[in-house]
Amino acid sequence: MRFSKLYAPTTKDAPKDATLPSHKFLIRGGFVKQSGSGLYSFLPLGKIVLDKIRDIVKENMDASGAQEIQMGVVTNADLWKQSGRYDVFGKELCRLKDRKNNEFVLGPTHEEVVVDIVRNIITSYKQLPLHLYQITTKFRDEARPRFGLLRGREFIMKDGYSFHDSLESLKAEFDLMEKTYRDILTQLGLEFRVVDADSGAIGGSGSKEFMVLADNGEDDIVICDSCKYAANIEAAKRTKRTSQVEPPEADFAKFYTPTPVKDSIRHIAEFFKVDEFYTIKSVIKKAIYKDEEKIISFFVRGCDTLQETKAQNACGALELVDASEEEVRNAGFNPGFCGPVGLPEGVEFYIDEELKEETNLICGANEDNYHFVGVSMFNFKDSRYKDLVQVDAGDVCPKCKGKLSITKGIEVGHIFQLGQKYASAMEAKFLDKNGKSQPFFMGCYGIGVSRLVAVMIEASHDEKGCIWNKQTTPYLLDIIVSNVKDEEQLKFAEDLYEKLDAKKVLLDDRKERFGFKIKDFELLGFPYALVVGKGLKDGKVELIERKSLEKRMILKEEILSTLQEILS
Repeated sequence: MRFSKLYAPTTKDAPKDATLPSHKFLIRGGFVKQSGSGLYSFLPLGKIVLDKIRDIVKENMDASGAQEIQMGVVTNADLWKQSGRYDVFGKELCRLKDRKNNEFVLGPTHEEVVVDIVRNIITSYKQLPLHLYQITTKFRDEARPRFGLLRGREFIMKDGYSFHDSLESLKAEFDLMEKTYRDILTQLGLEFRVVDADSGAIGGSGSKEFMVLADNGEDDIVICDSCKYAANIEAAKRTKRTSQVEPPEADFAKFYTPTPVKDSIRHIAEFFKVDEFYTIKSVIKKAIYKDEEKIISFFVRGCDTLQETKAQNACGALELVDASEEEVRNAGFNPGFCGPVGLPEGVEFYIDEELKEETNLICGANEDNYHFVGVSMFNFKDSRYKDLVQVDAGDVCPKCKGKLSITKGIEVGHIFQLGQKYASAMEAKFLDKNGKSQPFFMGCYGIGVSRLVAVMIEASHDEKGCIWNKQTTPYLLDIIVSNVKDEEQLKFAEDLYEKLDAKKVLLDDRKERFGFKIKDFELLGFPYALVVGKGLKDGKVELIERKSLEKRMILKEEILSTLQEILS
C-alpha cells in the first residue's frame, strides 16, 4: 500500500475524554473513528488489525471442532421472555419495537437465540455434543461508555454455545475451550492469566475469565506467588484468616458503649482494647429485585471488607445500593449498633462464612449505645453463612498456602458452565441413553475481538504511540522516502517496494516533511521502518526497529535480503 493512497487520518490531538493509551492512539492514528457515545467505525488500518485478530480466533475455534454460524443482531424479545431475562437483565439491554409494535432487543449475548436454533431439531443424545459459534456485532447500552474500544456500547465478539448430554461432557468442552483460549492469546503474543470468576448476568455454576496483564487494567486480579491460582477480585477466595493476637476473654454480656464509638469499627476496637479481628461489623444495603426492594445486613469481621458482588450473589439481588438511615430503621435494624445476635424477627441478614463457630467476639447489641461481648457464633442456620469478604494482598492462597497479591488486568474472554438453566427455561430437551427427556447441558464461551484491538496497544506502547507485534500489525514495514523530490531516493524505494509483498509493506511516498513521516511511523507503531535518505548516496539506508527505536545502517546491496527475512 502507498501511504499517499491510504485513508489514515492521523492527528496530533487525542479526544478530551481519552485517558488510556489505546483510546488516544487508536483515534490519533486513524485506526478508528468515533461516531457516537461508545460507537466506533473501523478505518482501513484498524480493520486490518481487527481481521488479523478475527482470523486467529476463527482458526483456533475451527480447530477445536466448533462450527461457525451467524445469528442476527436484532432478536425477538419473546425468546428473552421465555428465558426469564427480559425483565431482569437491566438497562444495558436495549429494547425496541417495530412499526407493528412487536418487541425486539439488540443482542448483547445470544443464549436464547442459539437455544431456539437447536430445540426440536437436536432431539437425541446421539446428536451431541454440538458447539456453534459466531463472530458478530453486539450491543450493550452501557451507562458510561468510556476507554474507547474497551468499554463501548457496540462491539464485535466471538460467542460460542455448546450442547451436551451430561455434565461430564460439558466439563470436557469447558476444559477444551480454556485450552483454545490460551492458544489464541498465546498466538497473539499477550501475557495473560486465567482466573476464577463470577458468572454475573449470564448465570451458571462455574466460569473463568481470561485477563491480559496491563497497568491500565480496570479489573483487580488476585494471584498466588507459589502456584497457578488466580481469580477475579469478585470471586477470589482465601484460606481462613487467623490472628496472632490473643482473643479477648469475657462472658457473654451487654456492655454500654457511648454514642461517639458507633461511627467506626476502629473506635469500637480501641474502646474495648481489642484487635479489630475480634469484632463484627454490619454493612447494610438496599437489595433491588425484579418486583421488590429489601434492606439486608451483611456481617463480616471488623478487619475485613464486604465484597459487594459476593453479597449480591448471596442474596440473589439484581443490584445493591446504599440505604438511608430511615430505611434501615424502618426495616428493623439499628444503624451503628447492629449485630447478628438478637436481631428482630423477620429481618434479612447474612454472615461471612469465616465467622462460623468463632468465639470471643464483640458486635452491636441492636440497641442504641450498647454492644455484646463474649459472642459465640453457634446458633445460626448454615444458610445464613456465605462467602462475603474481599480478599486482600497478603492473604493466604486457598490452594497451596502461598501468599496472595493483587495485580491489574483487562478481561478479554469469559467461559461459563451454564448447566441446564437456559434449556430448562426454554423447554429445549433431548432423549438421553435411557429414553428419558431432559434439558440440554450448555456451555457459553465469549472472547472480545474488537476489545483485543485496544488490548494489544495497552499491552505494548510507549509515549510516542503504538508498538504492534508481527501477529497483528497492519504493516510489517514502513518504507519512508525522506525527500520524494530526490529522484534517486524515490526510485530506489519504488523498486524495493515492487520486490516486496505489498500486503506487508507501506510505502510512505507522501509529499510531507521527513519529521512528519517519522512521527507518523512512531504513532502508528509498525514493527520496522526503512529510511531512504541522504545516506543512499553513500550506498546505505537506515533500518529502525519500532519497539526499541534502535537504528542501524545497512548497505543497499544487502537491504533486500534483510527485509525479506524480516517479512518472512
